[in-house]
Amino acid sequence: MNVLVIDGQGGKLGKLLCEEIKKALPTITITAVGTNAAATSAMQKGGADRVATGENPVVVACRKASVIVGPIGIVIADALLGEITPTIAHAIGSSDAKKILIPLNQCNNIVAGTKNIPFADIIQDAVATLKELCEA
Repeated sequence: MNVLVIDGQGGKLGKLLCEEIKKALPTITITAVGTNAAATSAMQKGGADRVATGENPVVVACRKASVIVGPIGIVIADALLGEITPTIAHAIGSSDAKKILIPLNQCNNIVAGTKNIPFADIIQDAVATLKELCEA
């Protein structure tokens, strides 16, 4: 299974995802693509096996991914303070991969039903969902 983690800005969410995925599924190969070098570096420190930075690596990686994991903003053009280009949002949204999107109520995008859910619980739920997909 090819797991793709995508993040931007400082990469904190992507790093946490990489760490928790590696703990729960140590044999999974994680490809991490950051929208900037800081996000990519953070995910590499989090245990990603392969890393790249930028729009075209996102597009290429989406073609090969079985599962894409990241903040919900990765499918919204101009999210993450403009780091998500329309091309990135389209590549992720149109990918045949399953998507596990982390709801973050930031950048004018508010996801109903996510109030009072601790961030750590959201990460654990995302990893549990990935584990179920891997075991299926």
